Amino acid sequence: MNHTRPFRLETCARPNILSLQPYRCARDDYKDDGTNILLDANENAHGPSLDGEASNLDGPELDRLRLNRYPDPHQTELKHRLCKLRNLHTHTTKDLGPEHLFVGVGSDEVIDALLRCFCTPGRDKILTCPPTYGMYAVSAQVNDVEIVKVPLDPAQGFQLHTEAINAALSSDPSIKLVYVTSPGNPTANLLSKPDIQKILEHPRWNGVLVLDEAYIDFAPDGASLAEWVTEWPNLVVMQTLSKAFGLAGIRLGAAFASPEVTRLLNNLKAPYNISSPTSALAIVALQPNNVAVMRANRAKIMEQRQRLLHELPKISRIGRFLGGTDSNFLLVEILDKPRAHGGRPSNESAMALYEGLAETRGVVVRFRGKEMSCEGCLRVTVGTSKEVDRLLTEVRSILEGEEGIDSRTVNDDGRTKEEEEMKEQSVNGVIA
Repeated sequence: MNHTRPFRLETCARPNILSLQPYRCARDDYKDDGTNILLDANENAHGPSLDGEASNLDGPELDRLRLNRYPDPHQTELKHRLCKLRNLHTHTTKDLGPEHLFVGVGSDEVIDALLRCFCTPGRDKILTCPPTYGMYAVSAQVNDVEIVKVPLDPAQGFQLHTEAINAALSSDPSIKLVYVTSPGNPTANLLSKPDIQKILEHPRWNGVLVLDEAYIDFAPDGASLAEWVTEWPNLVVMQTLSKAFGLAGIRLGAAFASPEVTRLLNNLKAPYNISSPTSALAIVALQPNNVAVMRANRAKIMEQRQRLLHELPKISRIGRFLGGTDSNFLLVEILDKPRAHGGRPSNESAMALYEGLAETRGVVVRFRGKEMSCEGCLRVTVGTSKEVDRLLTEVRSILEGEEGIDSRTVNDDGRTKEEEEMKEQSVNGVIA
């Protein structure tokens, strides 16, 4: 596929990043293969100061991790395994290789690295499509980068307003990055591939489209566009092991992109940003037998997702599911009174249910009612069968029991309307 497009890395990226000489690591020239005597990096040759009892690992396990040595700065084996996972040839015949990858401490490092690579503080901008993941805005503010917002289209299931996005890109060349999320957060829907292509094909925009696929493994097989970066030099696809692989604690994110873009990202990163335990656990998780475990767990989640879609609407104060069902969570409206009595989505009712579940029932969901076009919404992660049992029982008890919430009892704790508004804003501001 031959694309003649206006994207030029040499004029899109910041000049100081283009000319940046990366920090040369101690392992750039001579690798730690376990046989060399390493006296070059001021490491402690006696090993980590941990005994087996303190670490819950025996001596040989600790030794294999070689925690007294700096980790591989290039993470080549890990990148090979990530490429193998995504080389499905659904969208191209080309192959991803390690040169197409940047790995970071969670997707948040990737988000920040892209901003530092392409956006000059106080001058350049990014474009986001709310409702969306909150860290794009946080990282932009940290980097003194303005945000242009083009909301998703709720009438079309929270799809992209491609005409409005492209119009914004045409009118403002200072927009260097467009961050979009597929499946969406909090909307749980896949974005249309043709819509994404329309942005990539913009005839004049010299910028990068960043597609955040954190939840892609809950979507139908073949949905990931990671391999598409071999066709589009102005596309970056972010992924993580935090969601479907259940490894949020190891903090590993990845960016698939053209070799020219990943070279810049790798140049500006900290020298040893991925720890040895993180790398070791990720490599094990990406082995075929453990990918099979991930898929088995995904099937359980999808079964419980279907159960929630079937059971929650049986509760009279539950409204519509907004967005899609391509993730491990659902976005659902909470009504001010039963549907049969004309109930409408209500932030006060949603907040009361959110607080009632967390404070008296030990069930924590997420209030999203202040997000654009998400009035009265809670975001509910799909848990285990027992967790879903508990959720359904407690929601039904609060909404339909004798203590059921309504517009007259929401503020029985004495909050004024202004205080209620402030509480909703604060709770909605939690990034997750």
